Amino acid sequence: MSLFSNLLNLHLGNKPREDFFTEIVAYFLSLNNDILLDWLKHYSIIGDDKYSSIKISTQQEHQALAIHTEDSRLDIVVELSTGLTTDVIFIESKIGSKEGWEQLKKYADILSNLPNIKHRILIYITRDYDPKEEIKTPAFNLEPKVIFYQLRWHQFYARLQQHSTDILAQEILIFMRKNGMSTTNQFSSVDLLTMVNFNKTLHLMKSTLNEEVQREFKLAFGGVIKGAASMTQWRWYSIYIIYTKFSGDNLWCGLGYFNLNPDTLTEYPYLGIFLEVSASFGERPKIIESMQKVINDKPRNVEY
Repeated sequence: MSLFSNLLNLHLGNKPREDFFTEIVAYFLSLNNDILLDWLKHYSIIGDDKYSSIKISTQQEHQALAIHTEDSRLDIVVELSTGLTTDVIFIESKIGSKEGWEQLKKYADILSNLPNIKHRILIYITRDYDPKEEIKTPAFNLEPKVIFYQLRWHQFYARLQQHSTDILAQEILIFMRKNGMSTTNQFSSVDLLTMVNFNKTLHLMKSTLNEEVQREFKLAFGGVIKGAASMTQWRWYSIYIIYTKFSGDNLWCGLGYFNLNPDTLTEYPYLGIFLEVSASFGERPKIIESMQKVINDKPRNVEY
């Protein structure tokens, strides 16, 4: 196991893998500006400008613009200066998760509003296939313009392999392989096994959530949203559940399968039930207090 995997495993609770990897890569690139520039030039993101200063920061916070509903926190911000002009690159990194609601649009708005910038560049880099063909470049018809690029982490992995004599680079490569970030479009034996058994597995999941289970769920929670369990859930949220809502969209309960797209071969899906309350709901503190009482009374095998 890599050094970074060992360090991440020391973190209690849910492991902040995306933030953890962001910090690793940003630190490595801050020490190896030549590798950063080589990567950006290889994909024609920057030209041959002679930069005299390169600044890399992570988790940079920006106050919400008037058209936004909340503040933003950027994964990586790269500032490239020639002494006369400055280029700014926002990098949004995803490993297992998907883009938040209009997240890239919001970041593009922030970029476009930065003063005294020559080139404004937004990079969306993912482990998994998450096409953003609807985002043209320049992005979102903003003025000043924001240039958008979409990359995959396996492309960065391929470039980094050319610098594998560096010990830190070797550790990053090991971490990326372990977390499926070096994978291209080649099928493995596990992938083929999944194809063969997919329909059988899906049928079993449907069967176990139908009839008797739905009847008990209705008795306990008052109903089931029609057609709740769907492949859309599986694709976007790694779940396959039946659910119902209370107080409009403020409180809801779900039962079914979770973690259906695990990040490593050592993780497995699990069957569970959960309650979720909206952050804006006025009764949220009371509901959370009640949930905590249930957890305290039934502490075994409870995740929250």
